[in-house]
Amino acid sequence: MPKNKRPAPRKSSLSPEDKDEAVTQQLCDLAIDLAEQDSEETEGAAVGEALQQAGIDFHKIIKKSLQQKKDDILYDAIERTKYADLDAWQFLKGNVEEASEILLVRRDEGKVLELNAFIVPFFAHVGGGLKREQCFQDQDAFDALSASFKKAQLEGPDATVVLVSHAYHLDEIDSIRYSHLFEMNRDAFGAMADKKLVATTAIERSISGWPENLFGPDDEAVELRFLLGFSLKATDDAFYAVPEDEAGADAYFNAREERFQSWTEQVAPLLKRCLVTDGSEIDLHFLYQDLFHGGKERGIAEYFMLQMMSELNRGLDQCGVEPFEANAVVGPADVRGEMVLRVNLYGKDGALLASSEKPLGTGGDLQVEVDDTYDALRTIGVTSLAVALKFDADGQPQEVRSYDA
Repeated sequence: MPKNKRPAPRKSSLSPEDKDEAVTQQLCDLAIDLAEQDSEETEGAAVGEALQQAGIDFHKIIKKSLQQKKDDILYDAIERTKYADLDAWQFLKGNVEEASEILLVRRDEGKVLELNAFIVPFFAHVGGGLKREQCFQDQDAFDALSASFKKAQLEGPDATVVLVSHAYHLDEIDSIRYSHLFEMNRDAFGAMADKKLVATTAIERSISGWPENLFGPDDEAVELRFLLGFSLKATDDAFYAVPEDEAGADAYFNAREERFQSWTEQVAPLLKRCLVTDGSEIDLHFLYQDLFHGGKERGIAEYFMLQMMSELNRGLDQCGVEPFEANAVVGPADVRGEMVLRVNLYGKDGALLASSEKPLGTGGDLQVEVDDTYDALRTIGVTSLAVALKFDADGQPQEVRSYDA
């Protein structure tokens, strides 16, 4: 008598969209569980087996999504956690960014290499704006600029550093999604570690082109641009070892910041040669070198701050009021469901002189935002500042108090 055969397992009836939705929700749930554990865990506390597995699954989903170019899973999960749990949002966002901008490779001999994608945001002040056809035509200047990162000890002596010969526009940087950056890192590793000629199609694809230059020949343009590079080193390179004690860590980063400031002075002439060939006057203002996403956020924040100060200055000029005669009120406001930081400038009679807004990052530190805004206001001559709990729907500041620096 024939034995009963085990029935074949049913094929999943879930569509690809439903599967991606399930993975998105799983990633969101894992981020919430792990972020809660991360905030509660004390040193030496045992982590349960289930939580260990959750951590493995969490990183596996992120890496698989990057490899399969399923960015929507990552972006949707990050957006979902933003409304569910701010700690989980920051935890998930940070882990996804790190996985896309840092590549770890274990070599056959057991050595582990780390490749970082970094950027240096800078502002270029040049009449008529930058011209793409003039940029990076001086090979000697570009070679010296690339070598300067090690020479100035921004990267270690044993590291390999490669710079892309392009001044990235914000639109180009912003269009690089997580999986694209992951691919760019793999391109860079193949070119740097294997020491052979390989295709770098992902890096080439990142240079998508600047938008049309709308500045007139006599316009004083201020443009945000980014230098993009890759640094390859051993994970145990002593140059990158941050002291574990707080005082030692502070000294380490303070020394690096000093080296960076010296570097900006040394390379400004080189970068000018890389950006203009017709002798145009150009001034450069560098922000800090950082990993890809940190540098991008720093650049965007500074860009919006400059835009805000420009709008406020223009408003004061139109009213014929000197900055020191204006009183500023700063506070958060809800504009069509998006949180912004608003600055209103009032005259001595209480009349509104000017108003401007900039995006207020979810989960950001409001006090830090206010402090940065006060510093920027002082640069244009406004010294009287108050802080509102919020601006209401009619644009009126609520619960105003004096600013305490």
